[in-house]
Amino acid sequence: MARMTKRRQGGMASREGKLSDLPTMAVDVAKPLVVDPEAAFTSPDKVTPIEKPVRVYADGIYDLFHFGHARSLEQAKKLFPNTYLLVGCCNDENHPEIQGKTVMTEAERYESLRHCKWVDEVIPNAPWVISQEFIEKHQIDYVAHDSLPYADASGAGKDVYEFVKAIGKFKETNRTEGISTSDVIMRILKDYNQYVMRNLARGYTRKDLGVSYVKEKQLRVNMGITKLRQKVKEHQQKLHTVAKTARIVHNEWLENADRWVAGFLEKFEEGCHIMETAIKGRIQERWKPKGLPQELTLSGFLRKVELSTSKFCLLEGFTLDGIAVPTIRGKWLRADVMEYQAKQRFSDPSRELW
Repeated sequence: MARMTKRRQGGMASREGKLSDLPTMAVDVAKPLVVDPEAAFTSPDKVTPIEKPVRVYADGIYDLFHFGHARSLEQAKKLFPNTYLLVGCCNDENHPEIQGKTVMTEAERYESLRHCKWVDEVIPNAPWVISQEFIEKHQIDYVAHDSLPYADASGAGKDVYEFVKAIGKFKETNRTEGISTSDVIMRILKDYNQYVMRNLARGYTRKDLGVSYVKEKQLRVNMGITKLRQKVKEHQQKLHTVAKTARIVHNEWLENADRWVAGFLEKFEEGCHIMETAIKGRIQERWKPKGLPQELTLSGFLRKVELSTSKFCLLEGFTLDGIAVPTIRGKWLRADVMEYQAKQRFSDPSRELW
């Protein structure tokens, strides 16, 4: 037992000696140390501290938050590789005397900024003029804004950022051309009547929109006239399209008229010839007079025959084998054939038909 106790004591002493031999790393407690998570599983000599984030401040009213605001905040966020962006927004009590009435309330403007991915922290009730006390309170390293001078509401200075520029803490950003809160409001005012009618059609009352009874009726009449003009314009466009199509068809007809007419006449003549041949054959087959010589066919009735005989007649029509066959007035018919037919068709042979 004594031997085992000595061995344990010796092992513990050797372990303590090994731990004491490990090198120690001095850490400055006053300065915060941020360690890279990816280097946590590496050797101590490869662990490198990351620089302290640069605290950049940007301020404004941010009414009707649009992509121009977002782009300016993006520029401020990307001023340094490691930036902590603070955004100050004026409240409803301070800004009316500076830039006039806003469309959105201060709570709505704060919430719009919180949903911007470039913003790390929103400072409500921000002052219009930045002071040294405000910079020290929020530990601001730099102030980011466009370089245009913004007048002090009190009239004490020409530029609210004059102090920040003087101490070298100002960083310039670029404005986005073509978009601003004033531009958005101007677009609404330009088409005011259309937006009023748009909201009236969606269920808002004239009292909700602050419109008088006469103004509402006037807007409805004007909107009806506008719709009528749009319909007329649509019909004009349709007529223009139809006329254009007709013009194309007309040109195509003029280019191919001779060929189409010649083809039609050729087919028509061919069809008429075939039909005429078939009709003549059918008539000659069925209307051949019984008891007459073989050569006395229908063609003998219809063709003009001039004979030096006293027996000839001029008829308007006669029957042949029970079928009424009209004759053309002025055609000469053979009298001997007519006499034969008369004796066959009438019970009174003595009746004179010519």
